[in-house]
Parts: sequence; structure tokens; C-alpha cells
Amino acid sequence: MKNVLKVALVAAGIFSFANSNAQTHKDSTLGHKISKTATKVGHATAHTAASGAAVVVDKKYEGKCGPNGQTVYINKHSHYYYINKKGHRVYLKKSELMDKPAS
Repeated sequence: MKNVLKVALVAAGIFSFANSNAQTHKDSTLGHKISKTATKVGHATAHTAASGAAVVVDKKYEGKCGPNGQTVYINKHSHYYYINKKGHRVYLKKSELMDKPAS
């Protein structure tokens, strides 16, 4: 009988500890906020650098735009691409290009 009681107490202690540990995670800690802000700043910096490099090196396609109105560039191999929010080149097929809205 004593062994059954000991096992039950140990099991109850393990389960109560596991439940209390699982609920202590907070997404709004200062470290989390700093990490998210640093990521946003990094993406903005990469986007600015990639856009600047594309303007200098590649040609701008005047009559067309990307899926969300992004500027489309043509590289030396005649590939069409635009720069996304993270600063990456997203290559497009000619059929995926959209006419630029008249303004």
C-alpha cells in the first residue's frame, strides 16, 4: 500500500510540474520584442541595398510591374525579377508580368 501511495505522489508531482512549466512561456518579453525589431530592420536594410544595386546594375522594365505593383528589373541574362520585402530577388516569367496602371 505504501508503494502505491509513493508512486501516486511522484506521478502527481511530475504532472503538476509539467503543467506549470508549459504555461510560463511569454511572447511579449523584452528579448522577443528586440528580436522582432532587429529582424524588421534587417529586412528593410536588405531591401534598400538590393533595390539600390538593381537600379545601378540592371534595366528597369517601364511598361510592366510585379504582382503587387513592384518595379520589375531585367538582368543581363534577360530574366525578369522584382525585389520583395525581405530584399530577395523574385524571378518572374514573362506571362506573370502585369501592365503598369496608368497614373
